[in-house]
Amino acid sequence: LADSGFETVLLVEDETAILEVGVHVLEKRGYHVLTAATPSQALDMVGSYPHPIDLLITDVIMPELNGQQLAEAIRQIRPDIKVLYISGYTADIISHHGVLLPGINFLEKPFSGRQLGRKVREILDQQ
Repeated sequence: LADSGFETVLLVEDETAILEVGVHVLEKRGYHVLTAATPSQALDMVGSYPHPIDLLITDVIMPELNGQQLAEAIRQIRPDIKVLYISGYTADIISHHGVLLPGINFLEKPFSGRQLGRKVREILDQQ
């Protein structure tokens, strides 16, 4: 697949079905996928995982922390990580969470495997 890769992606999503689909889509494209169902699980993983994590894919609206707060916390530990926010909420709601600012990577749910694969590759290729 043209949008395949080898990088490590951390997918944080509290909806099991979306988490499973995301893992399937990304692993099929060659990515190493770490998963977390909650922000606290994600932070534990980021702190203990011994290898680079290239991309954080996080839901915007979650219990504990929103996606932006999670990304900020992870950047304290891994300042070079890239971030893709995903959400099924409308742009209007998401904008209140500071996610739709210029330069922010965002993908609206539901998305296809092709859309996810293309977006991930595009973000990882950004300098």
